[in-house]
Amino acid sequence: MTIPGPGVRPDDGIPVLKGRRRRAVTPAARHSCMKPADIAHLHSISAPSLSPDGSRAVFALTRPDLEEDAYLGSLWSVATDGFGEPHRITGGVRDRAPLYSPDGRWIAFLRPDDDSRPQIHVLPADGGEAFKVTDHPLGAGAFSWSPDSTRLAYNARIPETGRYVDGTPDKEPPRRITALKYRIDGLGFFGDRWQQIFVSAPIEPFGEPGEPVQVTSAETDHGRPTWTPDGTELLFDASLHPNRDLDLYQDVWACAPEAGAEPRRITRGDLSARAVSLSEDGSTVYFIADEPGEQGTDFVGRVSGLWSVPLDGSEAPRRLSGTEDPRMSGPGTRFTDRGVLVAGENRGAVELYRITPEGERSTLLGGRLEVQGFDHAAGVTVAVAAGEHDSGELYVVEESGARALTSFFEGVQPLPVTESTAWAPDGYPVHGWVSMPEGEGPHPVILMIHGGPFAQYGWQLFDETQVYTRAGYAVVYCNPRGSSGYGQEHGRAIIGSVGAVSATDLLAFLDAALEDERLDASRVGVHGGSHGGFMTTWLAAHHGDRFKAAISERAVNAIESFQGSSDIGAFFPEPLYGPSQTWAKESPLTYADQIDKPFLIIHSEQDWRCPLEQAQRLFVALKLRGHETEMLVFPGEGHELTRSGLPSHRVARFEAVLDWWQRHL
Repeated sequence: MTIPGPGVRPDDGIPVLKGRRRRAVTPAARHSCMKPADIAHLHSISAPSLSPDGSRAVFALTRPDLEEDAYLGSLWSVATDGFGEPHRITGGVRDRAPLYSPDGRWIAFLRPDDDSRPQIHVLPADGGEAFKVTDHPLGAGAFSWSPDSTRLAYNARIPETGRYVDGTPDKEPPRRITALKYRIDGLGFFGDRWQQIFVSAPIEPFGEPGEPVQVTSAETDHGRPTWTPDGTELLFDASLHPNRDLDLYQDVWACAPEAGAEPRRITRGDLSARAVSLSEDGSTVYFIADEPGEQGTDFVGRVSGLWSVPLDGSEAPRRLSGTEDPRMSGPGTRFTDRGVLVAGENRGAVELYRITPEGERSTLLGGRLEVQGFDHAAGVTVAVAAGEHDSGELYVVEESGARALTSFFEGVQPLPVTESTAWAPDGYPVHGWVSMPEGEGPHPVILMIHGGPFAQYGWQLFDETQVYTRAGYAVVYCNPRGSSGYGQEHGRAIIGSVGAVSATDLLAFLDAALEDERLDASRVGVHGGSHGGFMTTWLAAHHGDRFKAAISERAVNAIESFQGSSDIGAFFPEPLYGPSQTWAKESPLTYADQIDKPFLIIHSEQDWRCPLEQAQRLFVALKLRGHETEMLVFPGEGHELTRSGLPSHRVARFEAVLDWWQRHL
């Protein structure tokens, strides 16, 4: 049961909306339920940026466009007092990541250049044409304004000579790889294009961009730079220690905003730090960090916390949130005069918290929602939050509730989901949801399993459940042990026996759901991606009598080859599965000969988190036995196909899934 926080109705846990009335949506504007092509209605709103006086918020509004087969977006602005409608302020179709300057004169943002590489542009806040500030061969990334609003510090990847820029990657020279960390899903190889920190030349409207200063040069990735209030230093996260290739430690550093500056370490080399912000006076650094253990590789189920440390590094970092508190996550941290704003995962929700320097936590926006971005200025707090009925809107967050500033969502009437708790045989509670089709049933059932495993299903308009439920399937999904959002003990409970422990909770929740006579226990399928694909294969092999068919996507199937082929495989901890000689025992592929139900495998060619060979090995093992199996492979896509793949590929995937379930359930 959801525990309401401030600004949440005690009866339903939904944020209180007041002031501005949401736009009425007629039956013609919202049709019943969701079809695959309706992903075009699932807009997203970027992390907002407030003007220094808090009177306006600017944000990027992005939607999947099926005709262009791309994600198109532009910048919008809205008054925070609730008077006036949001209005579009840029004419670009791929604009994103806006940020007001401290003096309120400018809005910096990212826009692709003629070669489709994102470059920083600046727009006069009171209207006018945007002008380009950067011109990097691979584009620019995250950035921040100097306190005097004259310069920008930002990230950019610097390619080795002859790489990535001429459009003929197959003709590039061979890569000499000497490090364990050499590629990552969604980006590719990075050891030949490290992410550095630059400072722009003084901002000059409509002139040629001045020559930037390259501040860092170490052969490692450097995180988003943040200026100190006096403008004398930049703060960033990076792994600069000698053994950085062999562990997951990442420190907070500071350096002068000039070429060749010597970095100064602020933390103590025993954390994995990110999302840096500063107190108003600049004396204290706040950041999110994990504790990866003595060897620096124990990341499984670790609950990220909010930490603080003096800027001068005179004291050790201090943890302000506990390991059994919500997992601090989201777009970063933001200091206010009453504490630090941070988002955290809590029982399927992503809530907005304020944590004081003493570690006292209060909920500013909580309940049945997922906070996706926030900002604070001049006593005004705004947040983007998605809920059960929309894909995300912008709110002003006040002590008495949350007031909506936008109402962009239309075109789909989501079906409701029902929250439930079941109990495993050992009495452990398993929290989850059931999405029920219209009609009396009995309905065929899909047990859906999330990735991670340290991730969570939650309170959001989830396209997966909506599309399948609209097609007539009851969708059962939960957060078994190993999931995030329930504390560190819950997350680490699977260490040593992932398949067996997770299966116990998943089947307990399924059994509880099947007590509803509207669900047909004789027609149940199992479906999951990544870790969910791992568990799909595991359940099909060990509990195949429970299911009529299965769909496994982007899965880990063979841990011993995953170690060498995945972008994170080298750090996949042996304690998670026991000693190396038991990896075969814990790998679903080992039990492929026990699978006797129709099995669909979906994978992406460029998935480097769970490489294609994980799918191929399972497909071959099943096919050689003459088993009914198919494999659907998406070209050019990575591990995030279902969330950020080409819109046409996302629709094609949905259609293939529905076709499979129609044939077998």
